[in-house]
Amino acid sequence: MTDQNSDQQANNQTEAPIFRLQKMYVKDLSFENPNAPAVFATKQSEPKVEVNLGLKHNPIEGDGLYEVTLSLTAKVTQGEEAKTMFIIEIEHCAVFTIKNVPEQHIPTVLAVDCPSMMFPYTRQIISQLTVDGGFVPFLMEPVNFLALYQNQMRQAAGQEQKQQ
Repeated sequence: MTDQNSDQQANNQTEAPIFRLQKMYVKDLSFENPNAPAVFATKQSEPKVEVNLGLKHNPIEGDGLYEVTLSLTAKVTQGEEAKTMFIIEIEHCAVFTIKNVPEQHIPTVLAVDCPSMMFPYTRQIISQLTVDGGFVPFLMEPVNFLALYQNQMRQAAGQEQKQQ
């Protein structure tokens, strides 16, 4: 009986879904302050912020390993002449182990769960980078990756209907 229970427990453990962050790293990082030092001497007005966010994911060698890349570009301008205060570009990556997850759920895990885990760290890197660049911390609003993913799925479904 004990051997059967051990075998059942072993089978249950191997079949349990595994979702684990293995490693997080910065692949590419750029901070530009093209109008320094004049940008610090100008009268401060409400800055205009333009943020572009991208997400890529690729399987990598190894059992159930995926690299997820969160790409972000932020351009902050100020004044009527839209003088550039700073531009930040980052590719923040992470390696995740995803095993025993039903195949139909993997795209959602990669597009929602993974970047949701990564984003607070990406946000912290950007915030510290702006402080190191001589500015107040640039605090980005939280991102709802589920809503972005659902919107992307709706758009893809709409494109398929147009092509039919």
